[in-house]
Amino acid sequence: MTKSQNGNIPIFDVIVIGAGLTGLLSIHHLRDKGFTVQAFDDAAGVGGTWYWNRYPGCRFDSESYTYGYFFSEELLQEWDWKEHYSGQPENERYFNYVADKFDLKKHVRFNSHVDSLRFNEETQDWTVSIEDGYQARGRFVITAVGILSANYVPDFEGIHDFQGPWCHTGKWPKEGMDLKGKRVGVIGTGASGVQLITEIAKEVGHLTVFQRTANFCAPLRNRPITDEEQKDIKSRFPEILEKCMDTAGSFMHKFDPRSAMEVSKEERYEQYEELWKESGFKKWLGNFYDVMLPGEANEDYAEFFRNKIRERVNDPVVAERLVPKDHMFGSKRLPCESGYYEVYNQDNVLLVDVKSAPIERITNTGIKTTDHEYEFDVIIYATGFDAVTGSLLGIDIYGANGELLKEKYSEGPKSFMGIMSVGYPNLWTVNAASVGNFPRAAEPLVGWVIEAIEYMRENGFHTIEPSIESEEEWGKHVKEEGAKILRSQAASWFVGANIPGKARGLLTAPDSAPVMRAKRAEIASNNYQGFVLK
Repeated sequence: MTKSQNGNIPIFDVIVIGAGLTGLLSIHHLRDKGFTVQAFDDAAGVGGTWYWNRYPGCRFDSESYTYGYFFSEELLQEWDWKEHYSGQPENERYFNYVADKFDLKKHVRFNSHVDSLRFNEETQDWTVSIEDGYQARGRFVITAVGILSANYVPDFEGIHDFQGPWCHTGKWPKEGMDLKGKRVGVIGTGASGVQLITEIAKEVGHLTVFQRTANFCAPLRNRPITDEEQKDIKSRFPEILEKCMDTAGSFMHKFDPRSAMEVSKEERYEQYEELWKESGFKKWLGNFYDVMLPGEANEDYAEFFRNKIRERVNDPVVAERLVPKDHMFGSKRLPCESGYYEVYNQDNVLLVDVKSAPIERITNTGIKTTDHEYEFDVIIYATGFDAVTGSLLGIDIYGANGELLKEKYSEGPKSFMGIMSVGYPNLWTVNAASVGNFPRAAEPLVGWVIEAIEYMRENGFHTIEPSIESEEEWGKHVKEEGAKILRSQAASWFVGANIPGKARGLLTAPDSAPVMRAKRAEIASNNYQGFVLK
């Protein structure tokens, strides 16, 4: 660290925004490469997603041993994951363990909300301004702000009128919420809602769930990791990593290369049943390959899935409300559950369909829909996130020409590979470029960014940004190829459809993780072709 000429503003090689999974990873590798680094985070501690999302039932939906960092063999061997799908308390402990082991916290200024980033033409670096007035400068900025971290609560009329406790799942109070015996209303049945509802149904007095969209929710089948399994996992980390890096989404599961419709119905359904008994995402990502393509195979498996839901819910009317019919299987990220559908067999649980009876307003005692008024002691908003761009554009980012990034992005993201945008030199938007199993995507991506910064140091370059042509070509690629893939076919956060007024369009790359890594490797091998280095 150095100081500016007036002696007041510290100057670093790199500023990192966020101290979650990607932020800690960036700090560690940058420091090891000899760069000075300063990170800022809203929170009072490390962990990002796993610091804020403390709601009951919050846990991984990918296998724990595929989620942790792989950069240190020592770390892999000394940390024991207790469950196959680890819960939030353990996950937060893990990130604290990593931060303490590698002495990363000293590089983080906590409780520091970043208000703005401004590029300085004269000094060719960035000034970061914190809400409390603190400022720092950095030649490079890495925005490790997460893709599901900008909480979204609909602008319901009267939302502040409610007299009882209320919160969004992504800002669950650290001290918890007393729900025992209470009348609780939950709005939302996405991944967070499914986990939360299953858990709190065990203790509330009465639970009312307000559902807009029914989802395909698959059994998680979580369980503790035995001592024998622990030894086996630790002996197979190279194999586990290789398996993850070989798949489209960086998960352990690989598609069956056969077509579902080319085998007999008996064989097809036998495989469906076997997959149903498996844990986690295998039912989604280990299926016949054409189940994940629009068409007959997708609908065949979707109907198998719908019937599984119907079998678990006693009331046929309620069952049909829970059966998804408005989107294709796999077009939304698959929530994993541990008894979610059985919750609706409880006498003290009510499901309200807000498509047929929309919420009109929040009252001082509860929630009013078009056909009924409900009274609650507590309201919980499991209403999701302004995904991918929400946290990034929540910061006022002024580029080289003074343009605000949120204005440039008003009709959708404009970037090269999600990594960087024309007019914003040395600003790496890494989370927007991640694909699939987040940590498995983040490690190679952060490594690539730091290699690019090293390349600049070694070759005397001061700034890097995409060429106008490469940004335009990437935008065209995302639009054309994105229209062909399953996750752009539903009104989901993948395309910004859950946020009123947000431009519609695929917010992530349409390519698989191996393809993205190959593209970045080719760019680096060609002296960062597609970028302008000065």
